[in-house]
Amino acid sequence: MHHTVFLSIGTNLGERVKNLQRALEGLAGFCRMEATSSLYETDPWGYTDQPAFYNLAVRVQTALEPDGLLKALKALEAEIGRVPGFRYGPRLIDLDILTYDDLQLAIPGLTIPHPMLAERAFVLVPLAEIAPLLLVPGLNETVQELLDKLDCAGIRKVMEA
Repeated sequence: MHHTVFLSIGTNLGERVKNLQRALEGLAGFCRMEATSSLYETDPWGYTDQPAFYNLAVRVQTALEPDGLLKALKALEAEIGRVPGFRYGPRLIDLDILTYDDLQLAIPGLTIPHPMLAERAFVLVPLAEIAPLLLVPGLNETVQELLDKLDCAGIRKVMEA
């Protein structure tokens, strides 16, 4: 069985484009890529004294169950070189599950849909590019409706999909 999953990928350390390319290549080991947003540069969120991020969103198909997908994503982050840091701090790569089919899940270490999805324009802008009409489970609003409520200042498209 294959599951439709939307992921957010971000980086603000090192060679940002290369980091994203490595993440996309690594995802191919356990996901089939269906859509990729344009690349956006975004001001830091949460902790602002750090370099700007590059962010994008992808739609993938995977046979992995949510906990297996999370483990695979964390292993890929480590393979690329991510080391533990502080919350909202700088990172070499960040891979987040945004939605997984129409699942709502809350287990230790994993909440689906992503619990801060509706608050993060830097996630919603690229996601809206590839799935504006996606109804976010539990929120009963589409990605575009959520995005329309947010300030998108500080988000700049730097490369078309």
